[in-house]
Amino acid sequence: MTARTPDCADDDRDRDDGPVGGRDAPTIGGTVSPSMVDDVLLLLFQPSSGVIAGEATLFYVLGGAVLTDLALQGRVDIRRTRRFVDEVVASGEAPDDELLRRGWDVVAGSPSGAQAVIAEIGPALRSPALDRLIDRGHLRRRRTRLLGLIPSERLELASGRRDVLLRGLRATLVDRVEVDDRTAALAALVASSGALTWFDPVIPWSSAVIERAEQLQRGDLGASAAAEAVARTTLAVVAAVTSAAIAAASPR
Repeated sequence: MTARTPDCADDDRDRDDGPVGGRDAPTIGGTVSPSMVDDVLLLLFQPSSGVIAGEATLFYVLGGAVLTDLALQGRVDIRRTRRFVDEVVASGEAPDDELLRRGWDVVAGSPSGAQAVIAEIGPALRSPALDRLIDRGHLRRRRTRLLGLIPSERLELASGRRDVLLRGLRATLVDRVEVDDRTAALAALVASSGALTWFDPVIPWSSAVIERAEQLQRGDLGASAAAEAVARTTLAVVAAVTSAAIAAASPR
């Protein structure tokens, strides 16, 4: 994919009217901690084109990010029923984060399989998650005019958060460094979405990377005590997201 050429100040065909939207907000070093749904969406954003990779399966990926984040916090787990069906069940207290709270409320109200939960919570996540990234200063909307007449908006990076996340993905997928449970789960989620090819050449699309991604998707997240509980949920989430990605890629 070719990068968009810089706007020219003397060319009215694509006039830049400046950034719009977004308020001053704490970044990663401030008081607001980003959730996994924020980080997944930020990673899937492609700075060269201003688009978000994997739109066809995005709501599954974002819904899966909510469940994975809840598992990392010990607020959901997987329980096998007498009929050998794996259900997501709530545990612990409800989270303060608004987007995570919606997912926790669904699970607490009626335990269901990961795919059913994701299908219920996922479609409503893109817009508020995108707004949060803008409000917190990680993305910005820039208003332009195509051909000098047609109003248009383009998303742009506004912080270094995505680079930090990308280095973490590269560390576990390419360098095979033992990373924290959150980074490993994030890599598994992005890999299951089918969007890893968008990160080449920073993360080369190679047999070694594919092998490592498959290990993570099988639940090989790390050696910590928390990793086992997170792996159970991640496995269920990955299965749901992967099936959605395969369905989206299949000819109709």
